[in-house]
Amino acid sequence: MSVVTYGYAVWSPIIWLVVLLVIAAIALYVRSRGQKRYKKGTAQTDIFVSGIQVPPAEQRHVPAHNIYWGFFEALKGFYSAMMRPHTGILNDYMLWLVAVMAITVLVLIIVI
Repeated sequence: MSVVTYGYAVWSPIIWLVVLLVIAAIALYVRSRGQKRYKKGTAQTDIFVSGIQVPPAEQRHVPAHNIYWGFFEALKGFYSAMMRPHTGILNDYMLWLVAVMAITVLVLIIVI
């Protein structure tokens, strides 16, 4: 067994390099066949919102709580219970980490 091959063709770095080069060549070929009439800085680069006038940049910002509203609403019971122990203080998080690690070690010692 050598450094380059591990006995399995799937893990051979040379094969992965060849595959990567073939994929890159295919991607470059597909990109070269693209639309030649594209002009940067014209109306072609404007945002299209179904024909509606696009608002200014400061009004286009969508806060994260609006994006994930349905997700948070569906899991409201879980999040309200999980937000109580989250104080934002690093010492509390470290205490949780040490406690979970101690419980994990105890479980491993008992099982093994």
